[in-house]
Amino acid sequence: MTSANSIWVFIEQTEGHIADVSLELVGKARELADGIGKASGTTPEVVGLLLGHNIEPLAESVIARGADRVLLADHPELDLYRTLPYARVAIDEIRRLAPEIFLIGGTPNGRDIAPRVASALRCGLTADCTDLTVGDYYAKKEDKTYKNLLFQIRPAFGGNLIATIVNPNTRPQMATVREGVMRMPAADPSRTGVVEKIVPAFELGDFALEVLSRQVRKSTVKLKDAPIIVAGGAGVANAEEFDLLRELANLLGGEVGASRAAVDAGFIGREHQVGQTGTTVRPRLYIAAGISGAIQHRAGMDQSSKIIAINSDPSAPMFQIAHYRIVGDLAEVLPMIIKTLRERAI
Repeated sequence: MTSANSIWVFIEQTEGHIADVSLELVGKARELADGIGKASGTTPEVVGLLLGHNIEPLAESVIARGADRVLLADHPELDLYRTLPYARVAIDEIRRLAPEIFLIGGTPNGRDIAPRVASALRCGLTADCTDLTVGDYYAKKEDKTYKNLLFQIRPAFGGNLIATIVNPNTRPQMATVREGVMRMPAADPSRTGVVEKIVPAFELGDFALEVLSRQVRKSTVKLKDAPIIVAGGAGVANAEEFDLLRELANLLGGEVGASRAAVDAGFIGREHQVGQTGTTVRPRLYIAAGISGAIQHRAGMDQSSKIIAINSDPSAPMFQIAHYRIVGDLAEVLPMIIKTLRERAI
């Protein structure tokens, strides 16, 4: 039986493959639990809620990333994600075991199930968090200090400020987190944990939706895992200049990224967008060409190991976080870099 102060993670899986964000959140939950343990002497249990059909082998992967227990609901009706059956299991188990915190990946499925669960349980929900910490919160009106609350941190007002949200009065404390924001923990095959099988108690209304067919289009863009990204922004004047970015990315063996401005201009598809409303990345090298560096974009790439910024404006905000700064016109700078790389490759 899981403890009441446990930290849960919704383990999203599709066709037997666990979503990266779920494993990232297991690692974050482990970090939060260990931090609480050091501060209070009692370490919360990290629990993965795993739903699907013929998925029992996946439980060991969740434990290897940091979970102490996996609640496993293996049922034919859970083979494909549907809102009502999945929400039924989550709601029933939360009511039964009363976890302190429930974390969900900010995927399309996660964004679908999270508000339904929060509404049914009448608890708060913070969407698209970029960081999570645990600490004590003093409520001045109540003259009361709440211990070990989840601090849910996310951009607000279009990314112009960072908000920290707490939920002292209802449980569980719920948050969704975007993929790539948290670091993926290394798997530890020696870790041991408990797999607890649960039997769903569905109602007839849970099957109002029936999946008749399913078509999957796999993305050809793998920004999150790319070691090198060459990204363009509003400073790219036209599609021809954006072709220079593609050429440079090909020479470096990297992927092409973009700011929202470049996507809105039609230079490249939305699947290439980096930032608060795009993909969060942590490449070894990020080349920002013609990107001013608005906080919305920087939130998605500021953890890159090395950042090279190219901009004609010497006061561009991107220069504040760049390791190397090139002030100049893209139409002149990029061909020079490409020429140099080609000469060295000969």
